Amino acid sequence: MSTSSGLPGPLAALDAFSERLGRGLSWLILAMMIIQFLIVVLRYAFSVNSIPMQESVMYMHAAVFMLAAAYTLKHGGHVRVDIFYRAMSPRRKALVDLLGTLLLLLPVMGFVIATSLGYVGKSWAIFEGSPDAGGIPGVFLLKTLIPAFAVLMIVQGIVEIYRNILILKGRLDPNALTHDADEEHL
Repeated sequence: MSTSSGLPGPLAALDAFSERLGRGLSWLILAMMIIQFLIVVLRYAFSVNSIPMQESVMYMHAAVFMLAAAYTLKHGGHVRVDIFYRAMSPRRKALVDLLGTLLLLLPVMGFVIATSLGYVGKSWAIFEGSPDAGGIPGVFLLKTLIPAFAVLMIVQGIVEIYRNILILKGRLDPNALTHDADEEHL
């Protein structure tokens, strides 16, 4: 029932979902660049201003930032002070990652969910739209990214907990993981 990642089927599927979501969201970066270029050209070359285009860049940026955070966690790309971590053995890194996930990530994401639900719920209750005339009428959707971000982080956190437990038990080779494949090594 294990997959090539060493994770059981359901956890491997969640891990793969984070991967696909992150890769899919990366296309929004290209769309943001193109739309931002068009905004600048339209404004300065033709004196045309488009609030929906400007807001769409903000919406895409929020989606990339909030929804790709789990992908970044999967690939070990979140900022950490690694003065000591860098020199640790893979098993010790797994222990630090496990404790960090259990003691920091999960409680903070639970707090984010608990504190954002009222805020998001009020926005949905009135189907909050843009404060600017002609803007995108979906601010409630934008605010929904907050708890969605936390849920995705919790899901990936659970995958990382299991992965680190497997490393600590010696059932998963930490060197076979591609977490830092794109990281520059000194």
